[in-house]
Amino acid sequence: MAEISQGTIEQAIQTTAETVLRNELYFCDLDGLAGDGDFGNSLATGFRAIKNEWDGIDKSNIGAMLLKISMIVSKNVGGSSGPIWGTGFMKAAMLTRGKRAVTLPELTDMVGAAIEGIQARGGAQRGDKTLLDALLPIHETLQKHCEAGDTDLGAALKDCAEAADKAVDETRNLVAHRGRASQVGERSANTPDPGIVAIATILQDWCKHHGVERTPTAPEVAKATA
Repeated sequence: MAEISQGTIEQAIQTTAETVLRNELYFCDLDGLAGDGDFGNSLATGFRAIKNEWDGIDKSNIGAMLLKISMIVSKNVGGSSGPIWGTGFMKAAMLTRGKRAVTLPELTDMVGAAIEGIQARGGAQRGDKTLLDALLPIHETLQKHCEAGDTDLGAALKDCAEAADKAVDETRNLVAHRGRASQVGERSANTPDPGIVAIATILQDWCKHHGVERTPTAPEVAKATA
C-alpha cells in the first residue's frame, strides 16, 4: 500500500506556510466582506512562526512534529482560528505518535480526528459556513478512495482539492452561524468563507507542488493560486 512519508508531510506544511503568507492580504480582504478582516493576518502570524521555528521543531516522528506545530499555531494565531487550527493539528498528532510514514487510511483517520476535535472545540456543524464545510467533504473523498482500495495518492489529492474547491461555491449563499461572520446575519450570505477558501487554496497548491494538474473552479481559489 502506498505510504505518505514524513518528508512529504513536512513539504506539505512548508507549502501551506507559503500559501498562507502569499495570501495574507487577500484572505483579510475576503474576511472583511462579512467578518472583521483579520483572518489572513492571524493565520499568517502562526505560519510565519512555524517557518521561523522550523529548524528547531522536533522531527523525530510525524506525531512529535505535528504536536509542536499545534502548539505554535495555538500560541500565535489570534481569534477563533488559533484554537481551531491548533486543535486540528493536535488531534492529527495523537494518531501519528512514533510514525515516520502513514498510509492513506491512516491519513483519512487523521483528518477525521481533526474534524471531531474542531467540532468539539468550536461547536460548528456542516452548513454553518466554516472550514468544516471543506474538511468534511475532503474526509468523505478520502474514505471513498480507501473503500475502493486506491493507491494513487495523486488522484486522491486531486479529488480532495476538487471537493474543497466545490465547497467554496456550495456555501457562498449560506448565512454564517459561527465565527465573527455570524454576527452580521444575512449580510454574510453571498460572500465566500475565507476559511473554506484557505483550505481549497492550500490543496490546490499541494497539487501544483506534486505535479497534479487541475484547474480551480471557484474564482477566489483561482485568484489565490494564480
